[in-house]
Amino acid sequence: MMKTSRTRLPAKGLKGMTREEQLLAAMVDSVDTLVEDFDLIEFLHQLCERCDALLDVSAVGVMLAAPNGDLQLVAASDEQTRLLELFAVQTDQGPCVECHRSGCARLNISLGSPVQTAAFPRFAERARKAGFATTHALPMRLRRQIVGALNLFDTRDQKLSDTDARVTQALADVATIAILQHRTIVHGNVERAQLQAALSSRIVIEQAKGILAERWQTDPGRAFDALRRHARARHLVLTGLCQQLIDGSFDTAAIQHP
Repeated sequence: MMKTSRTRLPAKGLKGMTREEQLLAAMVDSVDTLVEDFDLIEFLHQLCERCDALLDVSAVGVMLAAPNGDLQLVAASDEQTRLLELFAVQTDQGPCVECHRSGCARLNISLGSPVQTAAFPRFAERARKAGFATTHALPMRLRRQIVGALNLFDTRDQKLSDTDARVTQALADVATIAILQHRTIVHGNVERAQLQAALSSRIVIEQAKGILAERWQTDPGRAFDALRRHARARHLVLTGLCQQLIDGSFDTAAIQHP
């Protein structure tokens, strides 16, 4: 895949742009996931900064699910939010955790309300001590696949407007597509690397079989069986053994003749 270099517009420089221009810039950023040198962590930090520029909130955090399903903090707009999100992960409670489990947005949660924070009192207390009054959590999902949650925090006790909620969900959806696209590319690269390794190993094995068969004046099948038995009996990697035979660093007299 051809590497492409695109000049990103710093998110902190978006303040002078209209909301429509900022949203377009965010969508264009998602196209960067199609290039080979895409940096997922940088992309998610950019997402935090874009939400900060587009929305009237104080802080933003992004959590993604690990392969085992556990949430992990990936990006945060500041250190205070990072510590709060880590606390949510460690205690397994908070709007972000519930949002990821249910796939439903949790909006306009007043951290001072015992009713709204009944399911996560320790998180609410920690968030209040950090200076936050309101929080929101939106799922990062594509159809039924939920990859994480986008979390917003505000030091003021004010609601997120319907328009801002739709904008935030749109950004979360775009980020989700980018993440899944990145995983597909990485998985494809791994599969290609594994296939290439398998093909290379096969070449090494065929060469070793030929050398041993010629040396023993036997057929390659018997030579291969002998190599396999020797490798298994001594817990050796077959490809490594064959490579040593080709290099001349292994004495074939040690192999039991069929």
